[in-house]
Amino acid sequence: MAVFTTSDGTQIFYKDWGSGRPVVFSHGWPLNADAWDDQARLVAESGYRAILHDRRGHGRSSQPWSGNDLSTYADDLAQLLEHLDLHDVALVGHSTGGGEVTRVAAGRAAPRVSKLLLLGAIPPLMLKTESNPEGSPIEVFDEIRQGVLADRSQFYWELSAPFYGADREGSQVSLGLREAFRLWSMQVGLKGAYDCIKAFSETDLTEDLKRIDVPTLIIHGDDDQIVPIVASAEKSVKLIKDAELKVYQGAPHGLMSVAPFREQFNKDLLGFLAD
Repeated sequence: MAVFTTSDGTQIFYKDWGSGRPVVFSHGWPLNADAWDDQARLVAESGYRAILHDRRGHGRSSQPWSGNDLSTYADDLAQLLEHLDLHDVALVGHSTGGGEVTRVAAGRAAPRVSKLLLLGAIPPLMLKTESNPEGSPIEVFDEIRQGVLADRSQFYWELSAPFYGADREGSQVSLGLREAFRLWSMQVGLKGAYDCIKAFSETDLTEDLKRIDVPTLIIHGDDDQIVPIVASAEKSVKLIKDAELKVYQGAPHGLMSVAPFREQFNKDLLGFLAD
């Protein structure tokens, strides 16, 4: 099992598949690297090197009491890029992972990054404030915290429905995919899961987005019930100087795992990498 140790002693699990130009994936809350397996296999079979990690507190990585914040998540990922001595990196981030890779691309690892893809990503800010009226009220995130503390297994099962759009009429989302979501989610330590809610909802990434200077593709479903497009992608595309937004009509938050959106995303991913 591939593991490296960060500067604060946290062990981070990662997968390293294939060879070629590195494509580094970052997963959403409360999942782990396995949520990207379909795309990682695809890019590795297409001549790239796919690298996926479990964020601290998630999956097979350590579950430290501290450091469950977006800046530390980004620093962990930057250290992984340095540990593997990666260059000309394409970063791909979903949801919370989109915030993580945004901060990496705008921070100390910026010279190693050449492309950025944000999928259903949280930037610039999910929380509703006076300057961000399109965001979600704090009560939304307080309800998530309450659900995680009260009965997180049931909460994750119920969350999987809007996450993949299984609550929409005509949905063909399988019970297996929803069970996988709950399985991955139950691997997150309770402290890390709880702290990460604040990290993904209250971290303002506006200035990070302004510092990004690499080609950026933003993909978002207009039926995303988890990260509403109006407060995220529609704002991010205006803040990144070289960004393109592709809106998938009717697509949910976890669109990379749901047909027919998965097939379209895989095509767009390979096209973006090849440009």
